[in-house]
Amino acid sequence: MLDVRRLRLLYEFAAHGSIVATALATGQTASAVSQQLAALEKETGVALLERTARSAQLTDAGRRLVEHTGSILDAIDAAETDLAADAAEPRGRVIITAFPTVAVALAGPIVRRLRRYPELTMVLRQQHTVTESLSRVRSGEIDLALIDDWSGIRRPPTIGPLTYHHLVSDPLVAVLPSRHPLASERKLSAHALADESWIASPEGEPSRMALDRLWRAEGITAPVSEFEGLDTILTLVAKGLGVTVAPWMAAAERRDVAVRRVAEPLSGRDVYAVHRTASTGRPAVMTVLHALHQAARKLMAAAEQF
Repeated sequence: MLDVRRLRLLYEFAAHGSIVATALATGQTASAVSQQLAALEKETGVALLERTARSAQLTDAGRRLVEHTGSILDAIDAAETDLAADAAEPRGRVIITAFPTVAVALAGPIVRRLRRYPELTMVLRQQHTVTESLSRVRSGEIDLALIDDWSGIRRPPTIGPLTYHHLVSDPLVAVLPSRHPLASERKLSAHALADESWIASPEGEPSRMALDRLWRAEGITAPVSEFEGLDTILTLVAKGLGVTVAPWMAAAERRDVAVRRVAEPLSGRDVYAVHRTASTGRPAVMTVLHALHQAARKLMAAAEQF
C-alpha cells in the first residue's frame, strides 16, 4: 500500500526539482524528505530518484508515479466532495495559509460568518512564501492559500491544477506618525514627503519595489532605513521614526498612525484565494471561499470611502 503523504512529497519534489527545495517548501529537513522518499521507493519496489552526491532527479518510473499521483490527489478530492454532498451542512476542517496582514484583516469577519456552521472548522496558518503555499495547495496539504501578487497583471482563473479567485485590489497608502504636521492632509504627494526619513522593506521586496517605482517616476531620492516585516515598519512609524507606504489592509485598522491617500498613481497588490481545481464543489471549501469573498467586499467598500 502506497503512503499518500509520501506520494504528496514526491509530487512536491517533482515541482521543486531538489530535495533541499522540497524541504523548504514543506517545512521539513532535507534529511527527513530524503528518508521519506527512500521509504516510498521501498514501498514501490523501484527506484524513483536517481541520486548523486550533490543532486537527485526523477527516474522514468518516478515521473510515471508523479503523473499517477496527480490523478490520485484529484480522486481524493472528488471522494471528499462526493461524501460531503450528503451532509446537511458544510462540515470538516479547512486549512488556510495567509500572509499576516491579510490574515489580520480577514480572519475576524470570516470567523464570524462561519459561526453558523458548527461542524465546520477553519485552521489558519501563517504563510512564509507564496511559492511554498501554492506548492502545499497543489499537494493537497492545505485547502486554500491567500496570496498576494504585485505584478499588476490579473492571473487567469485556472493555472495547471489550481483555481485562482481574485478577492481584492489592495492599494498602497502613505503612513505617517499620527502627530506629523502633514497628518491633517487627506491626500499627500510624494514630493511633500521627499525630505522625510523613510522606513521601508529591504530592496527586492514587493512593497519596496513599488516605492522605488514611485520615486523614479517623481525623480525623488530620500534616505531609507530598512526593516523586515510590515508590522515592525508600522510600529516604527508610530514611534515617529519616519514615514512609509504600505498596503491599505495592513495599516487601516491601526490607530497609532495616520493613513493617507497618495496623490500619484501607485499600484498596490492583488489578493487571491487559491485552491485545487479538483476541490471545486467541496461544500466546506466553497463555504469558506464564499465567506472570504464577502469579507473582502466589505473591507474594500471601507477602503473606497477612506
